[in-house]
Amino acid sequence: MLKFLEENPMRSTVIANRRKARRYAVRIPCQVVRERDFRLISDAVIDLSMSGMVVTAAHWVFGQSIVTGERLIVSFQLPRTLFWVDAEATVTRVARGRRRGENTPALALEFDPLPLFVKQRMRGVLRRSPPPPPQPRPGRRRTQPTTEALLKLSAPFELEPQSSTTSDA
Repeated sequence: MLKFLEENPMRSTVIANRRKARRYAVRIPCQVVRERDFRLISDAVIDLSMSGMVVTAAHWVFGQSIVTGERLIVSFQLPRTLFWVDAEATVTRVARGRRRGENTPALALEFDPLPLFVKQRMRGVLRRSPPPPPQPRPGRRRTQPTTEALLKLSAPFELEPQSSTTSDA
C-alpha cells in the first residue's frame, strides 16, 4: 500500500467531476409534457444548466410510469428575460423524494442539442445566477450518531491522563 501511495501520491485524493455542466439555482415556471401523450409532467424548474435541468414532478406523475430514457418536451422562460426556450429532453434520473435531502419528487432532464443562439443566451443568463446549495451525495448515510458509534468502535481503550508526579531518587 505504501509503495502505491509513493508512486501515485495524488491518486487517492483526486475525485473526477461527473457533471457535464455547472448547475445554477433557479425557481422558474415551466411546462414539461410527455412526448407520447402530451400529459403535463412538471410546472417548475429547480435548477438549470447548459446541458439540462431538474424539475419538480406534478402530483400525479408517480402513479404514472415515468421512466429513465423517456422523451419529453420542455418550455420555459429564461430568468429575468423575455426569451423562451423550447427544447426536447430525456429523463436521466427519477428522484422519488424519499432520500434525505430530497424534499419533493423530481426529475433530472438532459436537453437534446440546443441551437447555438439559445446556448449563448442561456450562458449569459446563467452566469448571473447562484449555484444550488451543496447537498450530500446520494447513498451516503453519515449522521452524527453513526459517526460517534464508529469512533467508539475504533478506539478500544481510553487513554488515561498522565499524572505530573516526580519521583525523588
